[in-house]
Amino acid sequence: MQALVIGAGPAGLMAAEVLAIAGARVVVAEAMPTPARKFLMAGKSGLNLTRDEPWPAFAAHYGGSAPGLRPPPEYLENGEIGPEAVMGWARGLGVDLFTGSTGRVFPVGMKASPLLRAWLARLSGLGVEFRMRWRWRGFDGDGWRFEVPGGVEMLHPRAVVLALGGASWPRLGSDAAWVPWLAGRGVEVAPFRPANMGFRVHWSVPMARHFGQAVKGVALHAGDAVSRGEWVVTAQGIEGGGVYEVSAAMRDGAEALLDLAPDLAAGELARRFAAAPAKLSVGNRLRRVLGDPLRAALLMEWGQPLPADPARLAARAKALRLRHEGAMDIERAISSAGGIAGAGLTEALELRALPGVFAAGEMLDWEAPTGGYLLTGCLATGRLAGRGAAAYLAAAR
Repeated sequence: MQALVIGAGPAGLMAAEVLAIAGARVVVAEAMPTPARKFLMAGKSGLNLTRDEPWPAFAAHYGGSAPGLRPPPEYLENGEIGPEAVMGWARGLGVDLFTGSTGRVFPVGMKASPLLRAWLARLSGLGVEFRMRWRWRGFDGDGWRFEVPGGVEMLHPRAVVLALGGASWPRLGSDAAWVPWLAGRGVEVAPFRPANMGFRVHWSVPMARHFGQAVKGVALHAGDAVSRGEWVVTAQGIEGGGVYEVSAAMRDGAEALLDLAPDLAAGELARRFAAAPAKLSVGNRLRRVLGDPLRAALLMEWGQPLPADPARLAARAKALRLRHEGAMDIERAISSAGGIAGAGLTEALELRALPGVFAAGEMLDWEAPTGGYLLTGCLATGRLAGRGAAAYLAAAR
């Protein structure tokens, strides 16, 4: 065996594809019974592959210290795997795509499973070998130790790509068990934090009638980040894509302000509040002007005491402080921030402390919101690490 890829998520599969195309004999070791379980779970509600939007807007959504994903992530644009390349790659697997009104790109069938089946068939045709239920258990001298169904196996590959995931959704395999083994070999790992997560809210009793409802037609501001996406009120707090897009700024301490009428100027909103019949109750007046019971409920929940003056009430509705009790736990986050620090990686994503070992995906210290950015980044780092490993093997001949 020349190349070992540990982890069969999108980053690992992309690394395996690149290595196999380069002529390497590749083994993919995966702890779970089947490949890409988190990828399949994420695609249940519609697989959002990437975001078809101008490059500056796309690149601005990436943060962290990992090479290539530091803003601006140049290699995503130039010859690696940005949005156009992701779409071309998927079409090359026979998957038809469409672009939604927000620029999100989906398979026509919306599901992840047809794409994954085609991808695994391509990898099989390239000679990639899969070893399922092989759980990496650290190093033994210069060997890689695996717990396997029949006991313990040791491997001695010439090049390794690690794609073990971060610390979110541990039940699907991303449990960060690898941290002490790499740290013990001198690899710096930034602490993991939740990313693309919801926030806990202690709601008042009247809000219970709105649990499960989607908040639409609002703008959520946190620091420099702005989201117009939908999100959901739950018994535990708030969750959904509209929150995830600004969750990193909120997690890091930025105040979240909610604009309940982003398409109306403050003056026009004040005029509408002033024109509402005085005989209406406060709740009915808010519902009439804001056009939605849930938006009115949020203003009553977070805006108390409500100003009587229409101009001040409009100002509050345009910059309503979102009161929360912190981010939800990393175990239920969509992804994680933190991981292998950029200072310990070459531009090819090789670990400086472990020559011939490369890393990709959510193991690295980078983050991006859902909506196509996260998956594109995983595919991109997988391709970059695979190319680095292939070049390493070629140079060692």
